[in-house]
Order: sequence, then C-alpha cells, then structure tokens
Amino acid sequence: MKTNFAFALPLCALLLAGCASTGVSRVNSGTTTDLSGYWNDSDVRIACEAITTDCLSSPRLAGFQNKNNRLPVVIVGSFHNDSDEHIDTSIITKKLEIALTNSGKAEFVASKDERLDLRSERQDQQGWASEDTAKEIAAETGADFMLLGSVKTIVDKAGGTSTRVYYIDYELIDIQSNKKVFVGENNDIKKVIKRAAGSF
Repeated sequence: MKTNFAFALPLCALLLAGCASTGVSRVNSGTTTDLSGYWNDSDVRIACEAITTDCLSSPRLAGFQNKNNRLPVVIVGSFHNDSDEHIDTSIITKKLEIALTNSGKAEFVASKDERLDLRSERQDQQGWASEDTAKEIAAETGADFMLLGSVKTIVDKAGGTSTRVYYIDYELIDIQSNKKVFVGENNDIKKVIKRAAGSF
C-alpha cells in the first residue's frame, strides 16, 4: 500500500504540472495572431478584402449592369494553391462569395459540386413532387463571369531570419467570350520571421 502511494505522488505531480502549463485565451476574431509565420486567418481576411474591393470597382462590371439592366451573375471557380505550404483555398472562395453577394453588386450561382446535388434533387422531384411544386429541368441561371485565382509565395532566407511574401492573383473572366474583364494582384502580405537557433 505504501509503495503504491509513493508511486502515485510523483505521477500526480507530473499531471498537475502538465495541466498548469496549458493555457487558452479568447481573442477578437479580427485580432492578428501570427504564431508560426505561415498563412493564417488574418491573411485570408486581408486577401479577400482586397480582392472584393478590386472586383467591385471594375468599370466593366458596372457597365454590364447598365447595359443589361440586371446584376451580373458570378461564380467563383478554382483558387489554386501554388505556394510552398498548405493553404485551404476553399476558405478564400467561400469568403469571396459571401462578400461579393452581400455587396449587392453581383449575384451568385451554385458551385459545380453544389449544382450536382441540386440537379439530383430536381430529377428526383420529377414524377414524385406535385406538378405545382416540382422544379423544372434545364431552367438554371447561367453565370456571366467566373472568378479564378491562385496563391503563390516567395521565400527568402538567411540564417535564422526569413521573409515570406504572398502573391494572390485573380481574374474575372467573361464565360461566353473568355475575355478577361478584370485582372488583379495583391502582394500586401509580407512577413519577416526570426527563429532562434535550433528551432523549427
């Protein structure tokens, strides 16, 4: 019994020490928190705000509305990750879709994957849903423009100091003609990272 007690005391001390070293604090979602120096939520916010502002200021987008007497219909295509790190570009595309839709200056249609689900549902309604509620086949709204882009990085390193610059390029393309109605680039995200010797 004494042996078990003597063994348990150091074990409890270790567990308590481990718990004491763990801390979590909540911060405002708009707070910049650069821990590793890699792509993070602040970078997503900066990039998406710049892209949204650029696209909405395009005179050709405004010209489309004046000419056709309706809002342009946009779809966000692929945003490729051409950087040297893992970046979930689906977060970028979703944030862009939200920002551009909520601006009131463009309308959006469902993405490729979403359309497959919707088409399956419409097909399932044929012959099963009542005539006055079943949705028609081949009555979808086609997009006028597609927004495409990519994220690239340039890394420079000397000793324990490195710089990371993120280049985000984006293009708004007329789906009918393949004409690029807007081309933009943002390289405002630049980081200097200093690491102690032996750290990773």
